Amino acid sequence: MKGFTVLWRGFWAGSVSGVGLGAFLWLSETVTGKKVYTLLLNVDFLPVIGKVEWPVFIEWLFHMVISWAIGILYAWLILYCCLDDHLHKWLLSLGFAALAAATYFPLTLHAEKETSSVHDWTALLLWLAGHVVYAALLKKADDYNSL
Repeated sequence: MKGFTVLWRGFWAGSVSGVGLGAFLWLSETVTGKKVYTLLLNVDFLPVIGKVEWPVFIEWLFHMVISWAIGILYAWLILYCCLDDHLHKWLLSLGFAALAAATYFPLTLHAEKETSSVHDWTALLLWLAGHVVYAALLKKADDYNSL
């Protein structure tokens, strides 16, 4: 039963936080023109799958698969490693978000599509803010689901 709980809580938290991050970066790109949403969905640098011109809903699915994996790992750590207090949940969600946010530099440097520059401070701040939103939604969605 605990395994199903991990999968459900992780899927839920990953869905809410992944959609929130995507919406935040899409709105940020729409308003500022900074290619942060484009960067989020970009897979053109990956071998094999990067050679295909994917429709946007498949690129979105790739993003969500990563978010679901993070959500499931987050839920597993909470349930199996006794990290279920308020502080540990925040530290864990912020840690995952920080690791994801750190991908800005390699993703930008390896992208073949036009994305914002690694020297674009506005784009970097939007990317970081989006991942703070991700952390907050990951933690809060799990809190809601664990009631």
